[in-house]
Amino acid sequence: MIPLTAYLVVAALLFCLGIFTALSRRNAVGILLGVELMLNAVNLNLVAFWRYLTPGTAAAGSGPQVGLAGQVFAAFVFVVAAAEAAVGLALFLAVYRTRRTIIAEEVDTMRY
Repeated sequence: MIPLTAYLVVAALLFCLGIFTALSRRNAVGILLGVELMLNAVNLNLVAFWRYLTPGTAAAGSGPQVGLAGQVFAAFVFVVAAAEAAVGLALFLAVYRTRRTIIAEEVDTMRY
């Protein structure tokens, strides 16, 4: 079995790559991709901790919902990531139609 630290190292590298991508890109789509990488790193941590802290044995009398907490949180993060991507891309399309650019530094005011 792969140790927990291996998953945590991969998730930390993925999160750092996401931060670097979000902070270094001028293009709004690149910034959105960096945020998605960070959310995927969080999902990897949630599922790894779920797997290693509750390896299929729930407490007596607590019911099966205790063993699914990590998966439920990961599914919630997936839903948030999908909503963020949909709203973000819709905003980028609206900005591109009015300004003809999606460079984040050039879109600094709400006024047209």
